[in-house]
Amino acid sequence: MKVTGYRSLLTKHEWGRLTGDANGVMADQQTDVHVLIVETDEGLEGVGVGPHGDIDRVFGAVEGEDPRAVTALYDRMLAWVFKTGHAGSAFGAIGALDMALWDLKAKAAGEPLWRTLGALDRFVPGYASGLDIALDDDALVRLYERYADRGFSAAKLKGGHDVTHDLRRLTAVRDVLSRNSPRPALMLDANESWNRTQAVRYVRELERAVDLTWIEEPVRRWDAAGLASVRQHIRAAVATGENLTGLEQYRPLLDADAVDIVQIGNVWGITHFLRMAAVAHYHDLPVSPVTYHANPAAHAAAAIPNQLAFEVQDLSAPVGLEIDQQIMDGGIVLGDEPGIGIRVDEEHIHAVRAANPVAQAAGPHVRPGRAGLRLVPDAPARSVDEIGHLS
Repeated sequence: MKVTGYRSLLTKHEWGRLTGDANGVMADQQTDVHVLIVETDEGLEGVGVGPHGDIDRVFGAVEGEDPRAVTALYDRMLAWVFKTGHAGSAFGAIGALDMALWDLKAKAAGEPLWRTLGALDRFVPGYASGLDIALDDDALVRLYERYADRGFSAAKLKGGHDVTHDLRRLTAVRDVLSRNSPRPALMLDANESWNRTQAVRYVRELERAVDLTWIEEPVRRWDAAGLASVRQHIRAAVATGENLTGLEQYRPLLDADAVDIVQIGNVWGITHFLRMAAVAHYHDLPVSPVTYHANPAAHAAAAIPNQLAFEVQDLSAPVGLEIDQQIMDGGIVLGDEPGIGIRVDEEHIHAVRAANPVAQAAGPHVRPGRAGLRLVPDAPARSVDEIGHLS
C-alpha cells in the first residue's frame, strides 16, 4: 500500500451558542473544521482533522510511502522541514497527516485505532468545557445541565477578566454538577491573559471560596519561570501545553518544575501525543488532552497510563462527519469501527485548496494588546461585543 495523494475539505461546526475566551469571542455560532483525506493506491483512505495549510511543505515526505510506517514517516516529516522549522502551521499539517496515517494503519488491520495502540478499555474519562465566556448565567447553567445529563462531574470554564463574575459562574456550575458528585472538579482557563502577579492574586481570591482543581494557561505558554512562580503560590494545579509544538518546547517547563497537568493539543497528531505522554509519564505527571472537533486523540488517550481527563467541548459532530463514539458517563466511549472512527459525507462538505485559517482582527485566536497588563480586575458589567476589546 502506498500514499498517492490527498483531498482537503472544509466543513462547519454548529455550536448553537457563541464561543470564546478571555481574548475575545467568535463572530458567529459556527466555526470552520478542516478535514484531510489521504489517498492510497489500494483505495483505502485515511482521515485527519485540523488546519493543514502547510501540507505541501511536508506531503512529499509521505508520498509514495507505505502509510503503515507511521512513526518513521512522522520523523521524516519533521526532517523535511529541518531548515525552516516545524512549529506553527507546519506542525498542524504534520499532525493532520499523522492522524490520517494512523487511521490508515488501523483500517488496514481491520480494527479501531484504540485497539491498534494497545488500549484495553474503550472508555476515556473526560470533563465538560463549553468555551463559555460569552454566555450569561442562565445560558451557562443550561449548557452544563446538558453535560450533567451525560454524567459529567468535572468542568472547565473560560474566564480571567473579573474574579467576582468568575466565582459566581464557577459556583453555579458546581451546583449543576453536584448531582453527579459531592465534589465536582472545577477548572478555570485564563488563556495566557495574565502576568504572574495577576495570576497569583486572582487565583488566591478564587480559592477563598471554591476548591479550584487547576488553573489553565495563567501566563504565557513559554514562561517557565512564571508558571513555576504561579504554581508555588497557589493551591490549584497549573495546566498548560495545548499550544506547544514539539517535545522540545515542553522541556524548559518540565526542567523548571512549572507544570502539574501536561496538556497536549489534539490537532498536533497521534504520534506527538503518544511521545509527549511518555515524557510526562517519566516525570510522574498526568496528561489531559485539549480537544478538537471529533476528539481524534481519544484513541491515543485510551492507550496511555497517565491519561487524566479528556476535554469535551460539545456534544454534537461537525456537519458531514459521523463519529463512531458516544459522549456518556462523563467521558467518551469509543466504537469498533476500523480506524479513527470518522466517516466523511463529502456531499455535505466543500472541497477546498488547503489553507491556513484567515487572520482576524479580534477574537479568541487574536491576543489583545493589553493582555497581561491590567492593574485591577475589569468591571463585571460588559457585553459580548466588548469582550474582545477589553483593556
